[in-house]
Amino acid sequence: MSITLDHDSLSPPPFTIASCQATLARACDTLGLRHEDASLIRLGENAIFHLAQEGLIARISRNRDKLGDAIKELRVAKWLIASDFDTAEPYDLDEPLIVDERPVTFWHYVEHDSAKATANQLGPVLRALHDLKPPEWLDLPCHEMFGRVDMRIESFHQYSEADRAFLRERIRELREAYAQLSFPLERCAIHGDAHVANLLRRFDGRVTLIDLESFAYGHPEADLAVTAAEKLMGWHTDDAYTGFVRAYGFDLLDWDGFPTIRAIGELKQTTWLMQNLGHNASTDAEIYRRLDDLPHPERPRDWTPK
Repeated sequence: MSITLDHDSLSPPPFTIASCQATLARACDTLGLRHEDASLIRLGENAIFHLAQEGLIARISRNRDKLGDAIKELRVAKWLIASDFDTAEPYDLDEPLIVDERPVTFWHYVEHDSAKATANQLGPVLRALHDLKPPEWLDLPCHEMFGRVDMRIESFHQYSEADRAFLRERIRELREAYAQLSFPLERCAIHGDAHVANLLRRFDGRVTLIDLESFAYGHPEADLAVTAAEKLMGWHTDDAYTGFVRAYGFDLLDWDGFPTIRAIGELKQTTWLMQNLGHNASTDAEIYRRLDDLPHPERPRDWTPK
């Protein structure tokens, strides 16, 4: 199916649960899908809904600017599935829908255990992924280590100018430090958001990699840094991290460039969450905890996964 355009508005409504539910309903009505039982899984860079009756997941992006990422996600999934790599399977759409100026895609629901995957299960997945050679037709973009941080900072009008000024200076410093790094591993196709929450454990023991929106061609250190940083936050046990390193064959904690990559990741984690200010008290508290910690790299990161 080609992209379906919706011209009812020039800009998307505020990215709230209610507005995303309305977008979901219109997208489902377009395809004849049942959505009365839709349940929200997560509201972050995307709104993720489970349509239990249809056995589907719906992903709703924030605005039309994310259309390229949504198209890429579908194409990457097609390549990975053809390569016998375990990932989520798109619903029968060749291109995303555009509803309320938001790209919408649908995916077959992966039946999985309620227990979270562990770092030692992620290690072999990343090893297998980084060993794959992407075809030319996939035309992966170069990985942008800083992602959408600049755009987010400039859109944070609900925060103080002092907070925004600090974040601007922090990203300037980190860009300079990043440009000086010498990377030990060869560039390859990377996931771009490789944490255990994007790995589902099926009931038969297999694990499935999901959320391909940030897929790119770049330094594999960017994928490995997520788990290494989370290990230092206490989010992974020593045994799980040891298994991660053993399966992958490289420990990023031994690389002198890791502190810079870690600091960039913390900045991205913070600005990602800052988009959800006002959703609930615990999220607001976590946002300001992270903002308070960022100027102090020596502090333990007593951060809560979000």
